[in-house]
Amino acid sequence: MNTRPDPVNTAPAAVNTGAASGGGEGKKPPAAARIVDMARQRYRFVLSGDGRPYAVALDGPNLALPLRGRTGVRQRLARAFADAYPGEVASQSALADAMTVLEGIAEDTDPTPVHLRVGRAPDGAVVVDLGTTDGRAVVISPGAWAVCERSPVLFRRSGAMAPMPEPVRDGDGLAKLHALVNMDTPAFRQLVAWLAAAWIPDIPHPALVCKGEQGTGKSKAAQMFINLIDPSPAAKRSQPRDEKAWSRQAFTSWALCLDNVSTIPPWLSDTLCKAVTGDGVVDRALYTDDDVVVLTFRRVLAMTTIDAGALAGDLAERVLMLDLNLIDARQRRSEEELDAAFAAVRPAALGALCDVLAAVLSELPHVRLESMPRMADFARVLAAVDRTQGWNTLDDYLATGANVASDALEGDPFAMAISRLVEQAGTWQGTAAQLLDALPAPGPVRPPNWPKDATRASGRVKRLAPLLRSIGVAVDDTQRSQDRHRHRLLILTRAPDNDRAASTPPQGPLWPDHPPPRGHP
Repeated sequence: MNTRPDPVNTAPAAVNTGAASGGGEGKKPPAAARIVDMARQRYRFVLSGDGRPYAVALDGPNLALPLRGRTGVRQRLARAFADAYPGEVASQSALADAMTVLEGIAEDTDPTPVHLRVGRAPDGAVVVDLGTTDGRAVVISPGAWAVCERSPVLFRRSGAMAPMPEPVRDGDGLAKLHALVNMDTPAFRQLVAWLAAAWIPDIPHPALVCKGEQGTGKSKAAQMFINLIDPSPAAKRSQPRDEKAWSRQAFTSWALCLDNVSTIPPWLSDTLCKAVTGDGVVDRALYTDDDVVVLTFRRVLAMTTIDAGALAGDLAERVLMLDLNLIDARQRRSEEELDAAFAAVRPAALGALCDVLAAVLSELPHVRLESMPRMADFARVLAAVDRTQGWNTLDDYLATGANVASDALEGDPFAMAISRLVEQAGTWQGTAAQLLDALPAPGPVRPPNWPKDATRASGRVKRLAPLLRSIGVAVDDTQRSQDRHRHRLLILTRAPDNDRAASTPPQGPLWPDHPPPRGHP
């Protein structure tokens, strides 16, 4: 659908081939009409799934170009008009009128999938846009991958994207990449699985959290990881001010990193959770009163932090936590040296990731898990990686996830108070208001996130239920009191020790001993 011209878009307009109505013999049609005719001869026009019009060159790369803006076809048509009609320049009003007509042409077509950096081909292959001007892409199929000259799916570009080098088959790409990051082997293998999974466009991806004390090179490592899967001149971003600022960032990048996260406000935690699993934002269209624009996206996220306790409950269940080791002062490198080393390694590393993903796509249809964890699709990818590479990333991921949940609970005073209450009582039952009475706020000053009333307390308990379950505290809010008021009851129960042990995955076997890689970032 992306490569066949639409007859509606390519038929010349009648007004462009005859004289203007009421004019003399040989009089040129209006500039706007000539621009529309020129556009129809060069482009086909499509409407994306979120209602945005795009132009696609009939003789060129399979790229969706916006009609307006700095990189849009408006600028190109203005130049083409000046070249075609020497001494004549299209006015702003003529260009605006032409864009309105072209938008109408696009709206006459059925919605077309328009992808950002990664997409799925009709045959199920994963397609990765190299971001080059010639529109080349990497097509990764089960068991094989290749670079194609014209993408089989339609891609859009943004100013936040940078070109990606062409992957090469080196045979040693993973070892070269490992030499640049200060991780032990289990953590590095989880990283490789996350990087390969990041190119699968239709599954949720856990947010990669690089954790470590100062001096572990978290920011530089996260920047390299993002620039492997979705290069950008601004791979690292500061925490957004609000949801609109976040939406603008997420709409322009497939993968991005939030650097030096110390605290995560509730609205941002909820927003990041939705971005991991899939989100949509509806906002009023510019210069209109009743029209809206819709931003829909699922993104690949990375964060750097010192304390895992900054992660809220829901977000803690959607992260892959990797610890970075402290870098010895004698092994530190300058930014210039690191950038040069990364540039040299990147083509081979990309080729190795393509190899891993091709093997995963071949094995994935045969993967069946006995139990499905929270990020079930990603867990299936890890299982496929383990089968094809002989690794143990799934068990390591589940064990690390249990530790992250415990760390997140320790950073929440209300959750810890509930845990202590159940530890003492074994089973506690009552209303949310009674729970607040039973849990006096610690210290002379109430923590800022401590529930202020029964309604907020009930909501907090429900949000904390998955994390509480991970430490053996079961939450049941389905019962009501037997009196005439029919208050909703909270039943908090301590699970038996054997159940708690079963809920925590065992640590996987140790990997073969070998000297740690040198040359840490």
